[in-house]
Amino acid sequence: MRIGYDAKRAFHNMTGLGNYSRDLIRIMSSFAPTDKHILFNPKPRSNQRLQLSDTMEEVQPKSWFYKTFSSFWRYKHLAKVLPEYRLDIYHGLSAELPQGIEHTGIPSVVTVHDLIFMRYPKLYSAFDRRMHIKKVRHACQVADLVIAISEQTKKDLIDYLHVPDQKIVVVYQGCHAVFKQPQTPVQIQKVLDTHKLPKDFILNVGTIEPRKNALLLLKAVANTNDQIVLVGKKTNYQQLLDPFIKKHKMRDRVHFLSGLTLEELAALYQQAQMLVYPSVFEGFGIPIVEALYSRTPVITTKGGCFAEAGGPHSYYINPTSVSELQACIQEIQTQKANVNNRVEKGWEYAQQFRDNVIAEELLAIYSRYKKH
Repeated sequence: MRIGYDAKRAFHNMTGLGNYSRDLIRIMSSFAPTDKHILFNPKPRSNQRLQLSDTMEEVQPKSWFYKTFSSFWRYKHLAKVLPEYRLDIYHGLSAELPQGIEHTGIPSVVTVHDLIFMRYPKLYSAFDRRMHIKKVRHACQVADLVIAISEQTKKDLIDYLHVPDQKIVVVYQGCHAVFKQPQTPVQIQKVLDTHKLPKDFILNVGTIEPRKNALLLLKAVANTNDQIVLVGKKTNYQQLLDPFIKKHKMRDRVHFLSGLTLEELAALYQQAQMLVYPSVFEGFGIPIVEALYSRTPVITTKGGCFAEAGGPHSYYINPTSVSELQACIQEIQTQKANVNNRVEKGWEYAQQFRDNVIAEELLAIYSRYKKH
């Protein structure tokens, strides 16, 4: 098969959408080595996390006009380009498909991660919200199949956009192989030394924004000696965290990191006492899976998609309850035998997110819908 991918996020996004795109392309390239994987990238890459293999081909705009107006090329012009590459199927990896693809004769599938902009509209500007809705609605209308990354996202697609149930299939995300490989004590210590981190700490991973709810973690440990490591890009939400940290004299205990390599992040997962992921809402929650593979205890949120990612042996709290979070933290720190058992059960649960499982599901979809 010749499979086309919207690779914008794979080459330019360092967080969730980028990780999903890179992992999916890597998985499919590895498990379908006789297929051709054609990556449509609107502009020169801004990161090196995706390494091109012999089965991949990167396509960028050729003319000055489309190089300058790369977003226009990706959304408005790409449908005119796709037939040149004799695609059997095209996969939009982030809830978008180029306008006019339905007239090319090329079957298409689209992955939708979440509808947070509809569920929590106040988290987005009016313009961003309208654009997100317009693009995902168009993609769901013209795609031959919609891939949801969780049962929660499937439910939201039905409830908010009225996408027919039979047009949606759930295919879970995986995570990068680096999180499945033990880091050596030397590697871990090097990361701790480089970033001046303590040996024992509670980890939080995700963009520093209101939805991720890091303030709840700070409130839970304000009157303890626990060390906190928050990994993620800062936003205006930081202005809410900084006064709290100053007021409770936590500056020596709260460490903010960003721009880590995957190897550094894997070392932090494996060294952490636990991952606390109290997000209000997600499409899936990939840090949960990364922690499970790292054999690190997980505290996350009740409801939504979180139990799909975390399984029955993670810890679940109300995202507004400081006391529930405090109780879970204390249990993990004091009940080692029980925690170790839950960690092993969590690792076993995570095996459903293995690369080969995801590859088989996607190959079956591509084969079913490909151009005949």
